[in-house]
Amino acid sequence: MPVLETAPAALLLWAVIGYLLGSIPFGMVLARVMGLGNLRDIGSGNIGATNVLRTGSKKAAALTLLLDGGKGAVAVLIARAMAAEDAAQIAGLMAFLGHCYPVWLKFKGGKGVATFLGLILALAWPVGIACCLTWLVTAAISRISSLSALVAACASGVWMFVLGYGSAVYLALLLATIVLWRHRENIERLQKGEEPKIGAK
Repeated sequence: MPVLETAPAALLLWAVIGYLLGSIPFGMVLARVMGLGNLRDIGSGNIGATNVLRTGSKKAAALTLLLDGGKGAVAVLIARAMAAEDAAQIAGLMAFLGHCYPVWLKFKGGKGVATFLGLILALAWPVGIACCLTWLVTAAISRISSLSALVAACASGVWMFVLGYGSAVYLALLLATIVLWRHRENIERLQKGEEPKIGAK
C-alpha cells in the first residue's frame, strides 16, 4: 500500500475523476462516429477493441485500444502530478472500474485489459512493459488473446514485487482479480478447449 499523503476528501475527488475518465466508452463512440454500427449488436456486444475489430475496421480497433489504455494512464498521471502516489493508485483503480462498469451503459462495460495495461504503464512503466511482454510471449505461444490477458494480469503483482514497486502490489492483485472475474466466460471456454485463437474466422 502507498503511504497515505492525500486528504480523504481529495482522494474521493480523484476517485470520481478517475471513474469518469474510465467510463468514457471510446469503442462505442468510435463505432458510431465511423459508421460501424452499434457494438452491442456486433459479436460479443463488448465495448472493447477486440469487439470493435469484429466490425472489420482495424483503424477503429487500434484507436479504441489506444484510447482505452490512454484513459487509464491519464487518470494516473494527472493524479500523481496534482496530488501524490496514493491518489494516482486510487484514480487508476477507479478508471479501470469505470471502464468495466460505466454508469452510462448500465454498468455493462468492457473487460478492462487495455485500461489495465495503460494504468500499469503509467503507474510503473517497467512493470507495464513486463506485462506487455508477458502478453506477447503468451500470445505467441498459445495464439489465444484472452489467455494472454489473464497471464499478463496475474503476473502483474509478481512483476511489481520483483521490479521494486512493492507499494503497488496490492493494487495489481486487486486489478488481476477483477480481470479474472470479467473473463470468467473466457475461462470456461478455455477449460473446454473452445476459446478461439487469434486470427481465427
